[in-house]
This record gives sequence, C-alpha cells and structure tokens, in this order.
Amino acid sequence: MGVGALAVGISGIGPVPTATAVPPTIPLMFRNASGLDKPVYIYNLGTELSTGRQGWADAKGTFHPWPAGGPVPTPAPDASIAGPAAGKSITIQIPKFSGRVYFSYGRKLDFRLVDGKLVQPAVQSPSDPNRNTLFNWSEYTLNDGGLWLNSTQVDMFSAPYAVGLKRTDGTVQKTGRLRPGGYREFYTALKEQPGGWGNLIQKAPDGTVLRALAPSHGIGTGLLPANTMDDYINRVWRKYSTTSLTVSPFADKPGVKYHGRVSGNVMNFTDGSGSIVTGFEKPDSDSVFGCYKQLSAPNDEVRGPISRTLCAAYNRATLLSSPQQPDTSSARAYQAEVTNPFAQKVHALMADGKAYAFAFDDVGNQESLVHDADPQKAYLTLDPLD
Repeated sequence: MGVGALAVGISGIGPVPTATAVPPTIPLMFRNASGLDKPVYIYNLGTELSTGRQGWADAKGTFHPWPAGGPVPTPAPDASIAGPAAGKSITIQIPKFSGRVYFSYGRKLDFRLVDGKLVQPAVQSPSDPNRNTLFNWSEYTLNDGGLWLNSTQVDMFSAPYAVGLKRTDGTVQKTGRLRPGGYREFYTALKEQPGGWGNLIQKAPDGTVLRALAPSHGIGTGLLPANTMDDYINRVWRKYSTTSLTVSPFADKPGVKYHGRVSGNVMNFTDGSGSIVTGFEKPDSDSVFGCYKQLSAPNDEVRGPISRTLCAAYNRATLLSSPQQPDTSSARAYQAEVTNPFAQKVHALMADGKAYAFAFDDVGNQESLVHDADPQKAYLTLDPLD
C-alpha cells in the first residue's frame, strides 16, 4: 500500500456480510509499552464505508467528514486523540472504516487537505512537514464481514508496534511484534547491506534514527540505484524465454492456472485453452519494489491476481528457483544473491515471521494480519525501540 492510499493494505474490504451482526463500533485498546517518555498522539483516519466519505473518527468512534477545502493544501482539523503515557493504556472506539490508525511521538502530525481529500505524510520528500517526527500507522477495515487489522512496512520501517483482536471465545490473535532487539538489529543489518541500502535510513537533526524508507521510495528519491534488481530480472527473462512459468493465483481454485512465456519484451500469459489473457512488459526495479507500473494489478480476476503473484515472487526472489508460483514456502524466500533485503530482514526479525514488507506480501499468507468475523476487541501496542 503506497503513501496516500486509504484502503486497508492488501487485506481489502473483505466478504460481506456474515450471519453475526458487527456493531457500529468496536473497542480498540491502545497500550504504550514503548518506554519512551514522550506524549503520544493517535489519529483514526479513513473512509466511512456507509457513505464513502473521507474523514476522521474521535475517541468515541463518531465520524467527522473533512471540510471541502480547495485546490491549495490547507491544514486539516485537529483529529488527534491524546494517547496513553508510557506503561499506560486507553480504549477508543473504531467505527466501520477503511483506513489507518496513526500514532506519533513527541509532537502532533501535520495533515493537509486538498479539495476535501487528505494528503498523507510522504516523508520520502525532504519538505514533508512530518519528516522529523517519529510516527507510524496500522491499517484496518471494519465492516459487516468483521475486522481486518494489520501492521505494515510497505512504505517504511519505523516505530514498532503489534496488533491483535479478541474473538468471541476469549482467545486473542496477535501479530506484528518484533523479536527482542529486532528494531535496532534491522537498521544495523540495512547499513551493512551492500548496494546503498543504508541510504534508506532517515535520522532526526539530533541524529536519532526515525525510519527506513521502503525500497520503492528509495529508487524514487535516488537513494537506491535504479538497476538494483536488474540482474535478477534479466535472468528471469532469459529463463522463461525457453520454458514456461505456471501461475495458480487462487488458493481456493487450484484448477485455475495461467502459463507465462517471454517473447521479446513481453511475458504473455495463456489460459487452459492457449489463449493469451494478458501480458507484462519487462519490469524495472521500481516496478518490482512498488508492485506497479509494468506490474500493475487491477482489481480484476485475471491480470491483477497474476501480477500480485509475480510481484511477490520477484521480491522474494523465487522466480528462478520455482517455475510453479506462488511458492508459499518462507524457507525458500530471499535465498537468491539478488533479492529485496528490506523485506527479507523485516520478516526475519518478526516474532512470527509475518509482515507486510511490500504491497502484495499477503501472497502465500506471509502477511501480518488478524481477522475475525465477530471481533470483540482490537489491540494496538506500542513496543520498545530496542
């Protein structure tokens, strides 16, 4: 999910409806276990699903639409909720939304509106007003089908947190937690990675580490070489000019298969009858890391699912080792010499190995997502920066 999107990560809106009625709001317990002696500010921003309006929700879960504004960016209304002090918790209500729960340390975030739409923070730009603020966000959708709540590193790796939910039987599902020491270990590993990967790390004026940009933003800002993945892409292109790549994009429809073969600058995919259903131009590194451009994935039943599978395979570097995709083995991911070390290190340092380290990291169920059709309570815990 790129900066500026308001839909929840990759989990989407989900099936609607279920037999159990989901209430208009559910509680979200927000716990501050960061150990930082700084004020915390919370924001619940997104799209009201019943109307399609964009806006924010207060601590009681009441929706407030953004004002209309105009073509010039103007300050958004203060949507902040005072967060808990270190070692404390608060509970807010979250409504039927598709959006983000932001949190920041030490200062409030600076949000702007253009024509009534929110301009999301884009800290890959040196001029973004939130560039020197430590913050992060989670993504969620709550609708008649239940709750989908995930952690994300699609745009950046920053202040650590975990998410969870309570089911009707009292059990709690959790994900997104780093292993002890994982936060600092990630930055150390990134700095030691050859090829300029340490350039993705951003620091505050006092030298404090704030975040590491995702590689898609690194290429876009010149922090990573534009040819970072080219060697791997070229070898994929050569391999599948003489052999076929089989993509089975639907786990619940194993009989649906598409076969890819490179011809010139295009990898064409055919269905069971041999008819070409879509084609992909040879991607560049930016397309791979961002899962867009030459790997565009429309919300359809053919190109989108194939593209999602290709994107995951490129980032995990499994296309050369397996002509049957998706390769859902986490043990076989990131084993090639050229891969996405940002995503590799995020997954390796997660307590359960799950993460949204790139846009389609849910291919093969590698994503850090909790879901339940009848959620009783949601959780977001700020973890130590160690």
